[in-house]
Amino acid sequence: MSDARGGLWWLAKALEGIGMLLVLVGVFWSISLGLEDEGLSSMAAEMKGLVWGGGLFLAGWLLEKRLGTR
Repeated sequence: MSDARGGLWWLAKALEGIGMLLVLVGVFWSISLGLEDEGLSSMAAEMKGLVWGGGLFLAGWLLEKRLGTR
């Protein structure tokens, strides 16, 4: 794998990892708000985590697929 492809592979993996982390943060934030009886805020926090985290993960996955390493 060339240096440029190797760098892009690491970027793809970083995007996937950050995306998963954002989903996890969104879930924990949602649980925290849910325990405080803030149902609507809880759902909003979870949705933000899923959208942003899922978007970053998808971007990393697509980049990795484009490189042919997946």
